[in-house]
Amino acid sequence: QVQLVESGGGLVQAGGSLTLSCAASGRTFSSYAMGWFRQAPGKEREFVAHISWSGGTPYYADSVKGRFTISRDNAKNTVYLQMNSLKPEDTAVYYCAAWRTAFMFGRPTNSDYWGQGTRVTVSS
Repeated sequence: QVQLVESGGGLVQAGGSLTLSCAASGRTFSSYAMGWFRQAPGKEREFVAHISWSGGTPYYADSVKGRFTISRDNAKNTVYLQMNSLKPEDTAVYYCAAWRTAFMFGRPTNSDYWGQGTRVTVSS
């Protein structure tokens, strides 16, 4: 079992930056692929990014490519999402995700484990 706890959300002006963190419990964290999803008000949850167990092969949704960076520190059981050049359309609740596999491919629509979410609001 893996428990995920996000932090780092908040209010930021357009063009600003935020870094989200996701702390994971469980001895198997380092063997799982990790990622982020988001859900904007009135919309379905959507994939944002994922990263393999080793920190390689990051993959991003087109809407965040070039602005967001996913990374992980297996020694700290933590995955990060560095968000730059934020836009009002990035406003959403951001969820940390974990899969019981070392690698993910493409744009997943679900996850084996979820965090409780952290809210990001980007003002124009």
